[in-house]
Amino acid sequence: MRYTFLTYTRPESFAKVPPEELGQLKGLFGAYIGALKEAGILVATDWLQPVSATTTVSDGGDRVQDGPFAESKETLGGYMTVEVPDLDTAITWAKKCPMAKYGAVEIRPTAMDG
Repeated sequence: MRYTFLTYTRPESFAKVPPEELGQLKGLFGAYIGALKEAGILVATDWLQPVSATTTVSDGGDRVQDGPFAESKETLGGYMTVEVPDLDTAITWAKKCPMAKYGAVEIRPTAMDG
């Protein structure tokens, strides 16, 4: 079954992380993604630019705005799609994601499995 881990942060909280810890966090993410690859379960991953780079199209395409669709305390920072046997396995892997410590990891089953 495929699950996508959506990683969220609170920008004001993340801004308080010391620069040396940010460097360590990048290393932790590299190791985490390496572990997903080594386990043979990583399907795709990508990180997103900040919300300030967002453009939203809505109202049937008649409305184009700079910024996100809705104001929110948490912002989506990236995703990882994995293929694992079940939700329990997905939860185990999501708990290992560095963003589980610094923000949140939402686990969502994909609509098109396999």
